[in-house]
Amino acid sequence: MKARKLARGVCVSFSFGSDNRLPQARLAVVSYIIVGMIGVLLLGFWKLQVIDSDRYGQMAEQNRVRSIPIIAPRGRMLDRDGRVLVDNRPSFSVLLLRDDPALVEKNLPALADGLGLSVDDLHDQLQNTRNLPKFQPIVIKPEATSADLDFIESHRADIPVLEMLSVSRRRYLPNGFLAHATGYVGEASEQQIEASNGKLRPGDVVGKAGLERQYNDILMGTDGMRRVIVNSVGKEVDHLSQQDPIPGKQIQLTIDMDLQQVAEQSLGQRPGAVVALDPRTGEVLAMVSRPTMDPNDFAVRISKEEWKQLNDDPLRPLFNRAVQAQLAPGSVFKIVTATAMLEDHNPPENFETYCPGYGTFYGRQFKCWVLSSRKGPTSHGTLNLHGAILHSCDVFFYTAGMRLGIDRLAYYGDKLGIGHKTGIDLPSEEPGLMPSEQWVERVFHRKWYAGETISVSIGQGAVTTTPVQLARLIGGIASGGVFKQPHLRKDLQNIGEERFAISEPTVEKVTDAMYGVMNEPGGTGAALKLKDIEFSGKSGTAQVISYDKRAQIGKQRKFDDNGWFVGYAPKRDPEIVVAALVQEGGGLHGGDTAGPVVRDVVKAYYDKKNKKLQGQTTADNSKPVPHNAPAAIVAPRAVIVKDEEPAGHAALAQDQR
Repeated sequence: MKARKLARGVCVSFSFGSDNRLPQARLAVVSYIIVGMIGVLLLGFWKLQVIDSDRYGQMAEQNRVRSIPIIAPRGRMLDRDGRVLVDNRPSFSVLLLRDDPALVEKNLPALADGLGLSVDDLHDQLQNTRNLPKFQPIVIKPEATSADLDFIESHRADIPVLEMLSVSRRRYLPNGFLAHATGYVGEASEQQIEASNGKLRPGDVVGKAGLERQYNDILMGTDGMRRVIVNSVGKEVDHLSQQDPIPGKQIQLTIDMDLQQVAEQSLGQRPGAVVALDPRTGEVLAMVSRPTMDPNDFAVRISKEEWKQLNDDPLRPLFNRAVQAQLAPGSVFKIVTATAMLEDHNPPENFETYCPGYGTFYGRQFKCWVLSSRKGPTSHGTLNLHGAILHSCDVFFYTAGMRLGIDRLAYYGDKLGIGHKTGIDLPSEEPGLMPSEQWVERVFHRKWYAGETISVSIGQGAVTTTPVQLARLIGGIASGGVFKQPHLRKDLQNIGEERFAISEPTVEKVTDAMYGVMNEPGGTGAALKLKDIEFSGKSGTAQVISYDKRAQIGKQRKFDDNGWFVGYAPKRDPEIVVAALVQEGGGLHGGDTAGPVVRDVVKAYYDKKNKKLQGQTTADNSKPVPHNAPAAIVAPRAVIVKDEEPAGHAALAQDQR
């Protein structure tokens, strides 16, 4: 019995011992797995701490430190007397932080609803900036309202992808004052960004038109950067460093704000343009184009609907007529024909012609404007050159143009600046056109018809000019053949100058005639005469369509004649020349429509000049007079000639053209 129990115990003991032991192969596998896992962990730690330490350190730094750009304000624009024309105003923009694309995508509907934006527009903006670094924020709303700012502050915890950016917005004078000259700003296009070689980023504001575009590199400045520490919900808790922005440089213009205001008020809302120059220097004293846009609308991102409306407007408010309107100059071109006639002595100086109100050339009858006059005579009678300019006789210049031929007219028109850009410091200037035989053959592949010369000789037909071109032309002739480059920047260097030799007798005869236009009885601008000022000029009327076609289709305002007037003072070596265009103004001639605008600007110029001289004289008289001073100190006078008072406008209307 005892032996049997002992044997059973031994068996039990042996069985228990075998259940607690693992096979050697299985133990080895488990050991290898444990060692492998430890190796992987060590390799991961090594990669994290050594290989990718810079990357993860940068990511951690980005979560803690945020770089916010500081936009540099654009430089101001001042008038010639230092008065502010274009300035800046403080504003806020909304930035979208794109460090975490998934978080941005998740919050797009909420921030679009809170900021009053379209989700589709936000997607488009993200798509357009997909190539930018993720840590670089983008502007999604240029002009933030107070409600937008409240929304951002109250949702920093649940929408931590928004930030406010302090910016300076362009502020222009109201009612489109000087709008086409100053231009406007807008967000940089993709083409501009690519062409900038990294200088521009999406959302940057650049000049789009006018002087804003011409001098964008000077006005723009250099942005700064502010580095701040934020907490887990994106709230700023401390700041690290700041790189201050470099503001853009301000520029001083040649514009006289007082003359600009007079020019804009005198032209009113009529489609047209006004350009006032100092022909001695080329400085632009005033520039107006109507209709106009409001540049303040572009200071913030303009909507697609507003942009389309501006571009579809038949009156073309974005079109700067002062430098881009290429139109027939009408009778102002007769000064070119007269200069060519006198310089070539063809017809001779003592040439006279009889005007019965029409003339027949090359088998076709051409009417003189006087034939259509509703009042007064319907013919000019016998006239010489002086009388022809005075009365703007078409028949006389038809005859002169026929004698000269298109080659000589084209030569003098070209030398006096027609068909060439003036070089004014504004983008998109147009050159106008001086037709010639070569031009017709090149463009239309035909020969020049002799009858076309008749129309060109009085500023009709294919010849076209711009207002700034006509101002430079008339000012250059009155200055003896010196043509300065028009410009709007006061300190512009290397101002261009062209000289064309015009004989003194020619200049004398032409300027005497233009003085007579304003100051002799029967002159087409006699009703515009200014007392005590040598006001000279030439009116012009340019047909939009022929009178025969107008008779067929009936009277429509869009086919009314364009009125031109170019006036200057004094008679020789003028200080100011003003060209005015009134499109579709109707009336018998430019003296009725554009002439009063020129008169108002010239008068304002001399009123201001005389006021300054009077103030200078008063100041000089208030100073102690040195013991060795002359007996009398006389200030120079702006007035040169005194004439009798002009006759009534109604009595002279029949003679104006």
